[in-house]
Amino acid sequence: MAELAATPTPPYWAVVFTSLRTSVEEGYALTADRMVELAAQQPGYLGIESARGADGLGITVSYWSSLEAIAAWKAVAEHGVAQRAGFQRWYRAFTTRVARVERDNHFERR
Repeated sequence: MAELAATPTPPYWAVVFTSLRTSVEEGYALTADRMVELAAQQPGYLGIESARGADGLGITVSYWSSLEAIAAWKAVAEHGVAQRAGFQRWYRAFTTRVARVERDNHFERR
């Protein structure tokens, strides 16, 4: 079952990665899982939420404590290798947006 990221009281930062996939599947799922695992080990990581539609449109939002934490994640060598593979094989298009979260609201039915 999907889970919502348990983020702290704002402010914090969000990296929104929106992508359109190619038809190439080889290695994608393993690499995506590894990137989630690796990101979770980084200082300043707060959580992640991700969804992909049948049409290939995906949105992944990772949450971070600071811009410095985001920059450090971007500089992780294994992350760079995955980014290049995505550019070369797995994505038709993508956009990365970085935003400061000033406010959030949460609802959960129990």
